[in-house]
Amino acid sequence: MKKEPNPQQKKTEQPVKVSIQGYEGSFHQAAALHFFGKQVEVIPCATFREVVKIAANPKESNGGVMAIENSIAGSILPNYNLLQKSNLTIVGEVYLHIRQHLLVNPGVTLEDIREVHSHHMAIQQCLEYLDKFNWKLVETEDTALSAKLVHQHKSKHIAAIASRLAAELFGLDIIGPNIHTMKNNYTRFLVLEPAKESDVADDANKASVNFHTDHSKGSLARVLTKIADEGINLSKLQSFPIPGSDWQYSFHADMEFDNVQQFEKVIEKIRPVTEGLKVYGVYKKGETF
Repeated sequence: MKKEPNPQQKKTEQPVKVSIQGYEGSFHQAAALHFFGKQVEVIPCATFREVVKIAANPKESNGGVMAIENSIAGSILPNYNLLQKSNLTIVGEVYLHIRQHLLVNPGVTLEDIREVHSHHMAIQQCLEYLDKFNWKLVETEDTALSAKLVHQHKSKHIAAIASRLAAELFGLDIIGPNIHTMKNNYTRFLVLEPAKESDVADDANKASVNFHTDHSKGSLARVLTKIADEGINLSKLQSFPIPGSDWQYSFHADMEFDNVQQFEKVIEKIRPVTEGLKVYGVYKKGETF
C-alpha cells in the first residue's frame, strides 16, 4: 500500500484491496471509499479478528480498515487489543458521520411496511422515529446485509435501516432519511497496513503510541507533563490492564502536533520514563465527513 501525502484527499491510481468488518454497503466500506477512492476493493469479514488477520497478510490484501471508537458508545476496547498484538501500523484515519436511513424497494410506501430489519445498534439509534409506527422490529447481524436481503427478496412489506451507500449498491429508495435520534454520531476508523520501514508523509500531524510506566507515584504524570511541555495535544489517553500483572496498566495515547520533528523530540523525552514504548503509526489527522 503506497503512502501518499494527505491520503484523505489524494486517491490511489491502482486498485487497493483492504479488509473490512461487515458486508458491502457497510459504514466500513464507506470509510474505505473515502480514504482510497472508488478504485478500492473491499474484503468483507465477519469479525474484527479476521479483518486484522487478512490485513496483515500481503498475499491477501494491502491492509485493512477497522473501527476503533464511536462518539456515543466510546472506545472499542477489543480492537485496541487486536492492534496491540498485530504487526500492523496505522497509516491514516477517517471520521465518519453515521447517518441511518430507512430503505425500501422502489414503489414501496410507508403504509406498505410491516417489518423493519437491521442490526440491533442501528435499531436502538432510531427508536424515536420507529416508535411512531406499529412495525415489527427484527434484529439482524448487519445493516448492509439487511438492505441486501430486502433487495434480493424484492420485499414489499419489509424495510431496512442502513447507509446511503447500501441504498446505492442495492437499488433501494431512501423513504426515511436521517432517522437516527442522535444527530452527532461519529465513528473513527483506522487505516492499517503491515508494519515496515517507510518514509513518513511530510504533512503527518498525528501519532498513536502505547507505553507503560514503572507504576511508581506520579510516574504517569511525569510522562504527560513532558508531552505537554513540548506543545503536543494529547487527544486521547486510554488505559488497558496488562495481562498477568497485579492491577498494572499500559496506556494508548493519540498525539497531535505541528510537524514530525516535534513528535520525534517528545518521543526521545518520554522514552527514559516509560517502558514498552511502541509507536503504532505516524499519519495525517483524519477529516470528518
